[in-house]
Amino acid sequence: MTCGCGNRLPITYRIASVKKETEHVQTFTFAVSLGAKPGQFIMVWLPGSDEIPMSVALDDGKKLQITFFAVGDTTKKLASLKKGDLVGLRGPFGTHYEWKPKQHLALVAGGYGAAPMFFAATEAAKDSCTITAIVGARSKEHLLYLDAFSGLPGTTLSVATDDGSQGHKGYNVDILRDILEAKTLQLRSGSTARAVDQVFACGPEKMLLAVSDLCFQHKVACQLSLERYMKCGYGLCGNCAVDASGMRMCTDGPVVKNDVAREIMEFGKYHRDGLGKKHPL
Repeated sequence: MTCGCGNRLPITYRIASVKKETEHVQTFTFAVSLGAKPGQFIMVWLPGSDEIPMSVALDDGKKLQITFFAVGDTTKKLASLKKGDLVGLRGPFGTHYEWKPKQHLALVAGGYGAAPMFFAATEAAKDSCTITAIVGARSKEHLLYLDAFSGLPGTTLSVATDDGSQGHKGYNVDILRDILEAKTLQLRSGSTARAVDQVFACGPEKMLLAVSDLCFQHKVACQLSLERYMKCGYGLCGNCAVDASGMRMCTDGPVVKNDVAREIMEFGKYHRDGLGKKHPL
């Protein structure tokens, strides 16, 4: 995987449109392309407040979208902006998801991880990939991008909610487990049914760890998006370095292959804040 490090200084752009996805989630569209690839992130600067990393929800060469959950001080201020307001953007940064034409991809999305997974699905569909999208959330009001996934060619959609308010009652990883176990049985029996070539995942790290374990068990290639405390975006500050390798997730990630993820000591256990203090997951 390669790191496409884009503009290192922010440029302000006007918000072209605002879409309210859920009570606390919004999508901003900007009439600009930064040349981002699925899985990469950009630094979003709110003048007078702060700058934060955000996954790219779409960059189709004409427009760029970000989808965010208004949970912290900066994202809450960002959520108060309207069409026409200015936001600073720089990037794109980091590694991205990679696939080959006509592969069967299982995309596992948790929470607002649905946004970058939709970007991956959109681009993979252009390469005639078969896509199995598995979207999960706590309850149905937190599900994202369902209609968008359903509208993509060659795509089937499965849904899971913790409380069973829509789709499977339980976790999205339960659905992935069923798919991988069924494919394993088919292969053992000599079936010609199409196996999953790769699994992509973006969401809470406990979910990523479960996906990692499943793919390791079934010997399926897997790429995971690992979030860390990113400040500079291009490997200078070291805030996003992980134990014990010292990999900088802004340049060596955020998308990493499963064998790399499983060598990261802190993966699925804890992360560090901007001061380097450990926080258990």
